[in-house]
Amino acid sequence: MKLAGERFELTARDAAFPELLRTIPKPPARLYGVGDPAALKAGLAVVGARRATPYGRGAAKRFASMAAARGIVVVSGGARGCDAVAHEAALAEGAPTVAFLGGGCDQVYPAENAGLFQRIVDGGGAVVSERPWDFPPQPYTFRERNRLIAGMARATLIVEAGLPSGTFSTADEALAAGREVWVVPGSITSENSRGANRLLYQGALPIVDDDAFADALFTTYGCLKEPVVGAGEQGRESGGAALTPEEELLAALSAEPLGMEALRGLARAHGPAEGDSLTWLMVWLTKAQRDGLIAQYPDGRYGPRVAVAARRER
Repeated sequence: MKLAGERFELTARDAAFPELLRTIPKPPARLYGVGDPAALKAGLAVVGARRATPYGRGAAKRFASMAAARGIVVVSGGARGCDAVAHEAALAEGAPTVAFLGGGCDQVYPAENAGLFQRIVDGGGAVVSERPWDFPPQPYTFRERNRLIAGMARATLIVEAGLPSGTFSTADEALAAGREVWVVPGSITSENSRGANRLLYQGALPIVDDDAFADALFTTYGCLKEPVVGAGEQGRESGGAALTPEEELLAALSAEPLGMEALRGLARAHGPAEGDSLTWLMVWLTKAQRDGLIAQYPDGRYGPRVAVAARRER
């Protein structure tokens, strides 16, 4: 799919070339883009796991919406999972957002997000790459474009990241460029949060709630617009194979404990196409408890089983 909209090419000699990208390690020689080049201003990078849990998706939507409502351009990579959610959240606020691609802008990847990329252009944002228009996406180009995502932002917010992951490398690129790294803490039992929690251990700024995020925005971005009511509330990119319905449930419960209402919603969304989703869910919950994968907590919610080492009697 070829994106419709204004096309531009910028070099470091052009006045419109983003100032922030001039100072990063290995600045791009040229930028190719579709959309409004004026959207290429100091923003907030919001990135996270491609195989995201409901927790990661929720954090991406929550904080991208808050930033966009305050006039900050949300920058991400257009990937499946948290990246796509962050872009959608900015668009829902009626704000521009910028997506940096691994391949050329005429080789959009993932192809399933082509509609999202067009909405980014139509919404006053931009889809950008350092690769020529028809350059095919390659595994190494995604790692290299991460420096552009981090470089186009004053701070990078990691909403969910495993180990290893491209998301973790974006944090590395932010640090190399002298930019801030903010991280949403995750469950210590979630594979999808191992990278995020490791970054916190290494000194990243924890974003523990809305107030912490608002404080970080004020400190880093200065005078911000008052929030306004918005318009609405493994492959080449290391995406990996799709999760099975059972793996989707286990990943969600590893990220945070969930009650039956939330679990039934997940069962309807990810359960088998045929048959009763509630029956399937109850059978899976029974088997997962029997196998020691999850436990039911005293408040009725289900979550990861945390083994507690027995004390040795002296």
